[in-house]
Formats: sequence, C-alpha cells, structure tokens
Amino acid sequence: MKKILFLKLILLVLFEFQSFAQEAIFRAQQIVSPEIHDNQAVTFRLLAPDAKSVQVTGDFLPTVKMDSPMGKVDAPGKADMVKDDKGVWEFKSPTLGPELYNYSFIIDGFTTTDPNNPFQIRDVASVTNIFIIEGGQAEYYKTNDFPHGTVSRRWYDSPGLGMDRRITIYTPPGYETSSEKYPVLYLLHGAGGDEEAWISLGRTAQIMDNLIAQGKAKPMIVVMPNGNVIQDAAPGEGSLGFYKPVFMAEKTMDGTYEANFMDIIKFVEENYRVIADKSHRAIAGLSMGGFHTMHISRYYPNTFDYMGLFSAALMPREDATGKVYTDIDGTLKTQMDNGYQLYWIAIGKTDFLFGENKAYRAKLDTMKMPYEYVESEGGHIWRNWRVYLTQFVPQLF
Repeated sequence: MKKILFLKLILLVLFEFQSFAQEAIFRAQQIVSPEIHDNQAVTFRLLAPDAKSVQVTGDFLPTVKMDSPMGKVDAPGKADMVKDDKGVWEFKSPTLGPELYNYSFIIDGFTTTDPNNPFQIRDVASVTNIFIIEGGQAEYYKTNDFPHGTVSRRWYDSPGLGMDRRITIYTPPGYETSSEKYPVLYLLHGAGGDEEAWISLGRTAQIMDNLIAQGKAKPMIVVMPNGNVIQDAAPGEGSLGFYKPVFMAEKTMDGTYEANFMDIIKFVEENYRVIADKSHRAIAGLSMGGFHTMHISRYYPNTFDYMGLFSAALMPREDATGKVYTDIDGTLKTQMDNGYQLYWIAIGKTDFLFGENKAYRAKLDTMKMPYEYVESEGGHIWRNWRVYLTQFVPQLF
C-alpha cells in the first residue's frame, strides 16, 4: 500500500512539473519578438509584469550624440514601451527600410537582450539582438539559396609576435573541389574588434556569397586577422581565457601589428591556393583597420594593388613612434611610384573622423597620389562599413 501511495505521489509531482513546463513553453510561444509586419514595421515585446518601465533601444531609431573614448559619436535612440494587462510590454516601430538592425531592451535602467530572439552579435563587450528587413541592400546580408563559401578558424605561427594566433578565413564556393588559384583580400577590423568582427558584425560570408553568385565579384579568399597583438585570439577563444573585451588593447596602434603583417601573408600563401603577387592582393579595413591598411600598404609599398580605407582612424597618435611610422610621405610616394590599381577612401558625413580623412585626402592631393573617394550619410557605424564592403569588393582583381 505504501509503495502504491509513493508511486502516486511521484506521478503527481511529475504531472505537475510537466504541466508547469508545458505552460512555460506555451507562454513563451505566445510572445513573438521582434515581429516583422507586411509593411516592414516591427513590433517588439517583452514579458516583464513587475517592471516599472521598459524601453527599446536600437539603430532603427533616430540617433543621438554621446561621449565615447573616440569623442562625440552617434548612438542609438530609445523609445518607451507600453505594458498591457498581461504584463507584456510592446513597442511598434514605423515602417523601416531594408537593413540589418540591432536592438536591446532597457528594464528599469538595466540594459539586456530580448529573451525571445536568439539571434545576437557582440561588438566589443556589448551583446545585442539583430533582425533583417529584407530587400535592397539587405539582400547582401541574407543567406540566400546560392552556392556558399567556407568559413574556417585557423591558427598561424607569428615568429614576429612570438605566438600562434587565430585567424578567420573565407574561401569561395568550390574552393575545396577545384585546383584553381585565387586572389586574396585581407580585411581588418576596428578598435575593440578581433578575428570575429567582420564575419559576424560585417556579414562578410553572406556578402561574398551573394556578390560572387550574382557575378558582381570575382571568387576570392578573404582573410580576417586579429589586429590586437597582445591576443592570440578573440576573448574566450584563446589562451587568455574568458575576460571582458576592451575597446583599445595595448600595442594595437604602435606599429607592432603592421611590422609583423607579413607573417600573415606568408601563412596564407603557404597554406592556400593563391596567386601570390601584388596584382592579386588587396587590403582594407575599418576605423583602426583603415589606419592599419594605410600604414601596412605603404610600409610594404610593392605588396598590394588594392587598398580600402573605411572610416579610417588617421588622426595623429602619441604612441605612433615606431619605425613603421617614420617617413610616411616618402613611403607613400614610393607606393604611388610603384603603381597600384585602386586606393579607395570612404567615410560618412557625420563620422567623427571626417576631418582627419579630409586632411589626409588633402595630403594625397598635394602629392598627386590618385584615389577614389566615397562620401556617405551617417557616422562611424557598421551599417556604413557593410555597404562599403559591398562597394569595394566588386572593384577588385
């Protein structure tokens, strides 16, 4: 009898637990966030019955100016959400244009992600949710039904830095089954980024797949290194373990990275089927990566035929005292005299680096050094850098 009662008790507990679990799943399924409507407006929802206030913040809202380590920069705006009688907070946006957007919630002053949206990206130490409004430029950011390239994380030996380092490499569709040799684009991240930045925030694999499939770009290998020379890999992926990423790691802009960049090229050209000459090498980067691009390409002035400076951080730096930064004008002239196919500069009109880029272009004008210039709307944001990549890549090789 006791055994029967005990079994009944166990079954009752299991039934109650299962009912609770099913109820939790059921409740979660009733909240869709974000919900993209036919008119491309978006509704955000959050179950937080005890919260006093909830806001949504993201780059789909008008920007505001805020202070940062880089000075005044554009930051996402905020919008108040409204709570219904079930404790669900809601905000519906106006119609949004095609784009990859990011957002977060602010609950009683605490910023957090949307528990109903598993799609997230990390930028430095901030994690936000993402969604795509399809059409237009955003079609490059989608995974479409085209042949796909391969993204691999490799480790290369850097004798100059005294360590093995992690690198992200995109190979185009068909690379594994062909014997063809390919050109290479070296794509550099900005401050606070690492070898994960361009592939996640920049949607590089999707952009390359789409451009190649549409015949707008030649098949190429894209190499995305880690520009933080004190790291062997992105935070959480290397020997330093789990730690909070920082905006500006030590030694990132003191010449060490530029001086040892040939370790990366050597690894690529020894381990991949590439056309190992100047006319089949390109280098480009955003912000700090634009700074690195400018200095690497002139320090090794007969190495690259294509250069792309995206919102480049070209302001003078007190720690830029190493050998790499000597005789800048002389090495630029050597680079110009050696000849190249494309020197491409792009920046947003409200970018905090606009003045420095204008001054740099004036220097090139004085030298009569040829370049192409693109001026876009907006500031120092990934939305611009993704566009610049789609504009730059079709001009290569």
